[in-house]
Amino acid sequence: MCRQVARALLGRADLLLQRHVAYSGGAHSHAVTGYSGSYGYRHAVGRLKSPVLPGNPMLSPSYGARRLSSAASAESASKPKPDLLRILAACALGSGAAAGIIVSTMDPKSFSALSFAATDYMTPFIRLLDPETSHQLAVLSGEWGLTPREYRADPPSLATTVWGRRFTNPVGMAAGFDKDGRCIDSMFALGLGFTEIGSVTPLPQPGNPKPRCFRLTEQKAVINRYGFNSAGIADVAERLSAWQAKRQQQEAQDGKRAGDGQKEAGGGQKKNVVAERVREGVLAVNLGKNKLTEDAAADYVQGVHSLGRFADVLVVNVSSPNTPGLRKLQGRTQLQALLQRVQAARNEMEWGKEGPPPLVLKIAPDLTTEDMADIAAVALSLKIDGLVVSNTTISRPDSVLGLVNADEVGGLSGKPLFELSTAVLRQMYSLTKGQIPIIGCGGIYTGEDAYKKIRAGASLVQLYTSMVFEGAGVVPKIKKELAECLARDGFTSVAEAVGADHREVNKGL
Repeated sequence: MCRQVARALLGRADLLLQRHVAYSGGAHSHAVTGYSGSYGYRHAVGRLKSPVLPGNPMLSPSYGARRLSSAASAESASKPKPDLLRILAACALGSGAAAGIIVSTMDPKSFSALSFAATDYMTPFIRLLDPETSHQLAVLSGEWGLTPREYRADPPSLATTVWGRRFTNPVGMAAGFDKDGRCIDSMFALGLGFTEIGSVTPLPQPGNPKPRCFRLTEQKAVINRYGFNSAGIADVAERLSAWQAKRQQQEAQDGKRAGDGQKEAGGGQKKNVVAERVREGVLAVNLGKNKLTEDAAADYVQGVHSLGRFADVLVVNVSSPNTPGLRKLQGRTQLQALLQRVQAARNEMEWGKEGPPPLVLKIAPDLTTEDMADIAAVALSLKIDGLVVSNTTISRPDSVLGLVNADEVGGLSGKPLFELSTAVLRQMYSLTKGQIPIIGCGGIYTGEDAYKKIRAGASLVQLYTSMVFEGAGVVPKIKKELAECLARDGFTSVAEAVGADHREVNKGL
């Protein structure tokens, strides 16, 4: 019997890995295998054959040749053996099968605690794979539903409302993990208050050559230079349409069951006949531009028109360090022109009773005082709905100097980003006079980290790299610790704590 189960799991693992190979491919092959639409592929490849843009060493011909050469050798040297991949995938599937058996004999809350503990136990083994393979395996696990399920209610103090949207808690997943919207439900299942997919570009593009993602384990940090690898708007829109239809169907079924339950209750105490199910959250969609697009605003406008109807929040990303010229769009003149066109595109569309999705701008941490003042002035004058502070940094703090991979080109995330990103967040809150909600992102590993971001001016916070090193269990851990921080300082809600540091400073003046 055990042998039959093992064979079945390995067979299922082979199917999973075949999907992984088809999705990720080689340095550029997943432009062919992972994306649908022959026109999109031909057009994207045609654009990628155009002359590279000057001014960025990552995109020079000599650098590209070196990276392609080194990528091939590095991938062949570091690529895990197929047997190891099969075993790891089988372990993941086996854990899911075991969980299914266990949950039938366990109450949902106990199952949640066990499933998070099991996932955290497996995290070190997943990191035996190279970073990008680990990333793809995590996405596939989410797509297959092989992730923990949070059935425990969030502490009431964590509930908050921003942009008229209710968040059960302020903790979300940052963009960059689920680039193509493949595992939205699994992100909500983790107990996150919101998740941000993307960045999504109009045309499919493979991103930069591999290897392009590197761990700095000693500092629990990552350097990546993915370069907006994306399945493209058409692919993501099709997936989001199916996801939205499924969500609406589930809501209708829940409403019917709730109505039937009230009838059965016979007018007495309301009978809860709706089984506990995976929670829902707020969906943010992060929009990017194609690498060789000259009219950047046109790409963002296309993103709004195609994906806006699926999003609770729209994020305009002008701060990735891995796309040539992108950060120049943060300049005052360029930014104002870009955002005016994006706002006009959103406002010309027809929206339901909830109105259009909020438009949020994601900025870099590598900004001068003048840069931050310019961005704040544009955001206030155009009444931008929010800011994400911040993206990854191209700087290298002293704590990472000399570490293996620290000299790799790309954006740095994780613990070393915390102080820099929080300083920029604090300054932007002050410059915008607390009038624009801010999502704090960068280096959050504990509830205290999240709390510091909130006191500095963040209404919401986002994770990513901490889950790489700590596993999914970091989500309930941060929420629990954050609730404790609020209670310790006498706050009954997240909203009360937002910007608290600024109020204390003003009192002392």
